[in-house]
Amino acid sequence: MSFLMVVIGFFGTMAGLYLLLGLLRLFGFYTVVQERRAVVYTLFGSVVGVIKEPGIHFLWKELGGKALLVNWLGKRYRVDLRLDQQYLRSQPVNSEEGAPMGIGLWYEMYINDPVAYIFRNTDPKGSLSANVGNSTVRCLSNLPLDKMMEERHTLSRTVRQEVSEKSQEWGYRLGSCYIRKVHFRDQNMIRQIQNKVVNRLRQVTSAIMQEGANQVSLITSTAEKATAIDFGKASAIRPNIVGKMLNEVSRDPDVCEALFELLEINRITAKKIPLHIFTDRIQLMLPYQGGRE
Repeated sequence: MSFLMVVIGFFGTMAGLYLLLGLLRLFGFYTVVQERRAVVYTLFGSVVGVIKEPGIHFLWKELGGKALLVNWLGKRYRVDLRLDQQYLRSQPVNSEEGAPMGIGLWYEMYINDPVAYIFRNTDPKGSLSANVGNSTVRCLSNLPLDKMMEERHTLSRTVRQEVSEKSQEWGYRLGSCYIRKVHFRDQNMIRQIQNKVVNRLRQVTSAIMQEGANQVSLITSTAEKATAIDFGKASAIRPNIVGKMLNEVSRDPDVCEALFELLEINRITAKKIPLHIFTDRIQLMLPYQGGRE
């Protein structure tokens, strides 16, 4: 029973504390500002206070006696000061050569003046986007195509410097700005460029294949030349070597006769000559083994 009373007392205390804090906030005793947020208070059409620092703020100290009336007769604006990003796709520009190009621009932005953001422009984000797009077209039009394709970092800084002063008037500050994409907008031109690239690749491929074939032919002809020279040298020294060997063999008549007979049989076998033509000669070559006469 005592445990139940403790639980009831705990939740009752929490509810009472929450109600007390709500009443204190309602009567303008304090307010809580989150990180990267701002609170703007207006009373009778005038700005009476701007709080940007995160934490708990006592409005009686910030606004004085107006803190009691600001939640009843005034208005409170909560402004998000966090960094925001946006990407503008295919901003139309023309190069110096007359090619229709599209620029993809990425940029960061954040609110640095909450009062100007609320009251000086009804759509500051859209105005900043339009300003960035107009600055992109104005800064990048009639530039050489190679500069537009290669010097994107320098051109990004040029666009950022052009936009920053205008954006601050509406409470916005432009952060990083970078040209991410430069492309052709005319589909016929894109197809023509693709065809030219494909044809060029075919020409380069054919040239590489022809160069490889020429190199192979050169290596083959060089090898054939060296082979022909070596075979010529071998044909030149072959009679001398064969003559020396036959001279040594001819010193023994039996060996010499057996060698020539063996060579003759090898030639007959290689040419597949019917053996019955040489039957008598073979019988004379075979040794006598005896038998009927």
